[in-house]
Amino acid sequence: MSDKPPTTHKNSPAIGATATGLLCAMGAWFMFSLNDVGIKFLSGDYALHQIVWVRAVVGLSVTLCVLMPLEGGYRLLKTRYPLIHIVRGLCVVFANMCFFVGLASISLPEASAIFFVAPLFITALSVVFLGETVGIRRWLAVSVGLAGVIVMLRPGSEAFQFAALLPLIAAFAYACLQILTRKIGLKEKASTMSFYIQAVFVVVCSVFGLVFGDGRFANPGNPSIDFLFRAWVQPQQGDLLIMIGLGLSSGLGGYLVSQAYRLCEATVVAPFEYMALILAIFWGITLWGEWPDVIAWTGIFMIFSSGMFIFWREVILDKKFVIKHPMPRNR
Repeated sequence: MSDKPPTTHKNSPAIGATATGLLCAMGAWFMFSLNDVGIKFLSGDYALHQIVWVRAVVGLSVTLCVLMPLEGGYRLLKTRYPLIHIVRGLCVVFANMCFFVGLASISLPEASAIFFVAPLFITALSVVFLGETVGIRRWLAVSVGLAGVIVMLRPGSEAFQFAALLPLIAAFAYACLQILTRKIGLKEKASTMSFYIQAVFVVVCSVFGLVFGDGRFANPGNPSIDFLFRAWVQPQQGDLLIMIGLGLSSGLGGYLVSQAYRLCEATVVAPFEYMALILAIFWGITLWGEWPDVIAWTGIFMIFSSGMFIFWREVILDKKFVIKHPMPRNR
């Protein structure tokens, strides 16, 4: 009989937190993919800021009535980081506006593929602002992903569209959002972060509607400009239900993605977001017949494979998946 002491699994709580964080990431991006579908479906009839305003009001209600009570009540509205929350909110508003305006002119699979360079931006920014370590192989993967974006943009060709740059700008803004999330994630609840994002959405879209909601700057000849500046109208009953559904999925998705980045390293959560890229291709093909051509498939493969390689390297190197200080469970 061996005298060796029984093995203890000191890291099991960390492994459990990692699994929870990654499940949150996958659930969040399924919710966000439904948002993309709904907003593209409505983009020919309503102003973007009107759709997003309804979505944000519903999402804010979900956060206040359901998510925040589950995490400790309305005392969580008090924060020591109001400026960071406002900046986070402006980042996600800007990212949303850029992505969806671009989506009015280009296909869902292509817009989503370009946007999903965001996890590569997160990997790079996490080194600068969070002090996380990234090796040469993962830097090469980031380079391949960025090259894939260039392939999809097709600069210098007749297929190039300026609207395709908007999802790229959105990706950088989203990466900044998640770096800020990681910065305050040890000190703030996910429901608190979700509340302030939804509140910024409501304020910005209200101001945008008051200034541009009469449609005087709309341009029917340009789908993206028209989507951004179209006049507000009374939604049809079925469309209003879709907008409410967008709010429900947005509120839940925002909460889940905040939880994911609070529980796991940014460079680990990032590759799992590519689940939404797969879903975007599926929705684009099945709902709109938007089959990517050979060049687009090449760019999609480069972006997707670079993200998956980053995750694979994390597994091979046995990196710690969770943050060094576990989240308190009693707040």
